[in-house]
Amino acid sequence: MNLFRNVVFIAAIAGLVAGVALACMQAYATVPLILKAEVYEQAEGGHKHEHAAAPADAASGNAMSSAAPAASNTMSTATPAPAEAAAPAEDEGWAPADGFERFAFNVVSNVVTGIGFALILVAVSEFAGGIGNWRQGVFWGLAGFAVFTLAPGLGLPPELPAMPAADLTQRQIWWVATVVATAIGLGLIAFRKSLPLAILGVALIVAPHIVGAPQPDSFETPIPEGLHHQFVVAVTVTNLVFWLVLGAVVGVVRGRFTGSATSLRDSFA
Repeated sequence: MNLFRNVVFIAAIAGLVAGVALACMQAYATVPLILKAEVYEQAEGGHKHEHAAAPADAASGNAMSSAAPAASNTMSTATPAPAEAAAPAEDEGWAPADGFERFAFNVVSNVVTGIGFALILVAVSEFAGGIGNWRQGVFWGLAGFAVFTLAPGLGLPPELPAMPAADLTQRQIWWVATVVATAIGLGLIAFRKSLPLAILGVALIVAPHIVGAPQPDSFETPIPEGLHHQFVVAVTVTNLVFWLVLGAVVGVVRGRFTGSATSLRDSFA
């Protein structure tokens, strides 16, 4: 029982720090781009499509890549389209108001996501002996970034409002399969000193991309290519920082409270 409490404690602290950091980065890096895209979406009559939940980025709006949470707290600087071009808006239910309320909900969403990813990171790393310091945490964070953001993002890059997308269920299945295959592949390469297993690991990492991610029937979109490129870069960079912070904080907190203990099972309660 001590092990479970310790894992949750470390994950809660790391998820809180990394989630707040991600929300602050999104407020300056991704949110303004989303608001600009919403102007194009409104000009097209409020066209919408379903987004896969991640993440990211995130991705959690898109925060965990394809999984990155997105929220806005600033006004778009793009020029609005004439009122005649906009179709009547549909009632989409309650949503947080722009400004502090929307930012606060984004913080909460990112913290919850961060704690979830931290639980996975701590639990998996304990099977490999645990994360002893912030340097090891950075490497584990890079692995998490590769698994949950980089690999799925190669086939399903983060999307802005008004962009076409394939069927939600198909995208979710491909995303989960890619994450699992990449994680197993990296594990075989890193922890099994065997050439056949390393080759198998590489094959697992490459396989989802050979199969290919589900694609929409049409790629027609009012979103400028340059705006989407900026968004993909912003989501990728913010998620990279998120994972580095998450791994480093896990290493610091675990090292601080475990002391000379080699396992969380033998450390603080």
